[in-house]
Amino acid sequence: MAKLYIVPTPIGNLDDITLRAVQVLRDVDLILAEDTRTTSVLLRHLGIEKPLRSHHKFNEHATVRSVAEIIASGRNVALVSDAGTPGISDPGFLLVRTCVEEQIEVETLPGATALVPALVQSGFPCDRFCFEGFLPQKKGRMKQLSALAEEERTMIFYESPYRVVKCLEQMAEVFGGERPVSVSRELTKKFEETVRGTIDEVLAHFRETEPRGEFVLVVAGRPRGGRGTSADDIRHIDDAQDEADE
Repeated sequence: MAKLYIVPTPIGNLDDITLRAVQVLRDVDLILAEDTRTTSVLLRHLGIEKPLRSHHKFNEHATVRSVAEIIASGRNVALVSDAGTPGISDPGFLLVRTCVEEQIEVETLPGATALVPALVQSGFPCDRFCFEGFLPQKKGRMKQLSALAEEERTMIFYESPYRVVKCLEQMAEVFGGERPVSVSRELTKKFEETVRGTIDEVLAHFRETEPRGEFVLVVAGRPRGGRGTSADDIRHIDDAQDEADE
């Protein structure tokens, strides 16, 4: 029976792709790509030639049914995004939901995503976290942040270089400038960098240094018991959580 394969692709370094993902891309009949030019570069790197079709946020509503019909007719299809795992802040959800509704098998391969390495190397608790993706570009940013003011879990956001400073300014207003944050950019690439400190400290850094590349912002959650939002709270967060549990 034919199926839809969700295939993660590298977020920067083209060698960060699994052997299984390479095999699936070689075997399927059709590859759906967020940007066919970007995917063509990866396929050439892997020595793979396959038919490509565009599948992005501007056309996915109109094409998901036709893709489901292609799979139902017996052709295996792989969905890839420009970088990372489809469906995580990238097109994919609508197609997966349609296939599930049509009782078409969906197989998701494990693989690259920017949020996990940024979270782990932040030094913040990783056992409980919430992924917020991209904040709205215009209206609704402060509303979404304000809804997280009391969030105790580590929070992860994606942001473009053009809005990083604005994002940190808004976070300082909602979470407080002393809240610890870890900002990673260009993960897995040549100029990968992670800047850690309070929101005020990291904001000062990117006001002086032009933000470049794709960003992941990892914000420490509000410590339990209202103990404050300083870096010391995060360094001793396990003790604070134990005390609260008792």
